[in-house]
Amino acid sequence: MPDETAAFADAAETADLLIHRDRMAPGVLEVTFNRPERRNAFTQGMYQQMLDLFTDLAGDRSVRVVVLRGAGGKAFAAGNEISDFLAADPVDYENWIREMFERLWALPQVTIAAIDGVCVGGGLAVATHCDLRVATTASRFGYPIARTLGNALSGTVLYRCQSIFGESLTREMLLASRLIGADRAYGVGALVAAVDDVAALDAEVLALVEGISQASTATLETTKTQLRVRATRAEASMPNEEAILREVYGGADFAEGVRAFLAKEKPAFGR
Repeated sequence: MPDETAAFADAAETADLLIHRDRMAPGVLEVTFNRPERRNAFTQGMYQQMLDLFTDLAGDRSVRVVVLRGAGGKAFAAGNEISDFLAADPVDYENWIREMFERLWALPQVTIAAIDGVCVGGGLAVATHCDLRVATTASRFGYPIARTLGNALSGTVLYRCQSIFGESLTREMLLASRLIGADRAYGVGALVAAVDDVAALDAEVLALVEGISQASTATLETTKTQLRVRATRAEASMPNEEAILREVYGGADFAEGVRAFLAKEKPAFGR
């Protein structure tokens, strides 16, 4: 098929999403979230580019590995650009974002999240929809939404977090609004490795890429399909979930969370 990613690869370095093919190694596509001034928070445009890219990659067997990472050394991605929620129905927006997560999760290629810094909110959702995660020891993970926005996760995103980090750490992330360090994440198997610095991170990712490049494509794709089918049975959304989410997003706490976030104030949630 034509190289639809070429246009991304030729994009200016100021683009929010940088995509490079074969730079790390043949058959490897690198996706870099490039908004370091905003800790790589995802915009609607970035989500659309990722959705389009993952749709194209589903039929492109010339790519064997997809590596996702954040620019700037402070964050993989720090959630969503909150102002985007004001431009659309927030539940419809979440449903649309979830389609991108599902395309990422269904890719035939092996996907690796290379994490250096904060990985929260939408960033953590992307990382937990990847096959493998590697992080520097300075990295932290979480969903501190109970203290920031007063919203809620969709059931499928929550399930991916629970399946990767375990129920105990997932409850700590969401109920106590705590960020989890890379050492604890590695301890529960959420990470392939927790390394000292970005040089070691790059070396570990390259080692994974080299191993994957020598592996049987049939084995990799079949294994991914088997794991995905088993997970899909368990992660189905609960009945009436959309109505529940609409109540949350239409409530006073979310309105206060967005107002306070944009005003750079601490939210005063109702009790």
